[in-house]
Order: sequence, then structure tokens, then C-alpha cells
Amino acid sequence: MNRRQPSVTLLQASQNNTSLAKLMELNRASKARLDAIFPLIPDTLRPNVTAGPLDEGVWCLLLTNTTTAAKLRQLVPAFESQLRVKGLDVKSIRLKISGSSRPGR
Repeated sequence: MNRRQPSVTLLQASQNNTSLAKLMELNRASKARLDAIFPLIPDTLRPNVTAGPLDEGVWCLLLTNTTTAAKLRQLVPAFESQLRVKGLDVKSIRLKISGSSRPGR
């Protein structure tokens, strides 16, 4: 007789695993930063930007192409200022071209 393990939600699993809980918190923190700067990103570039990893105060924005990277490089000081205003400080913002297109944020 095989007993099936009860299924658990991701939230339940993360509460029972400190590594997963930390990973989920970093993901939430990264998403909060993207939400804070999203209004500063030109409408036409928004689909090309996703929140990337946040590691020891360095936050990464994942971009789909070099054109987006070139424009956002100019906006990084404004992004950093906006994050400070919102209480979401970062040491630096890194732009990385991920090469994959992702819809939405």
C-alpha cells in the first residue's frame, strides 16, 4: 500500500525551508524595486525589462536587447533616486541582457 504525501502550497513549503524562504523574500524584494521604478521606464521599453536577482545590495535588471540597455543606462541615476525615496536602497543597479523576450513585468 502506497501512501501519498499530502500536497503543499509553495507558501507552505517556503515556511518549512529557510533557504526557499530566503529565495522567495529576495524575489519579492526584487519585484518591489521593479514596481517602484516602472513608471520611470518609457512605455515602449517596459516589455523588455524584468526584475532580476538582488544579491548583497546589487540589483540586476534583465533586458531583452542592447537598445533597451543603452537607454536604461541613462536612467540608472533616476532609478536609484526613486528607490531611495521609496526606502528600497541598493548599492548599485546592474543591467544584463538576458536574450529572451518575456511578456509583462
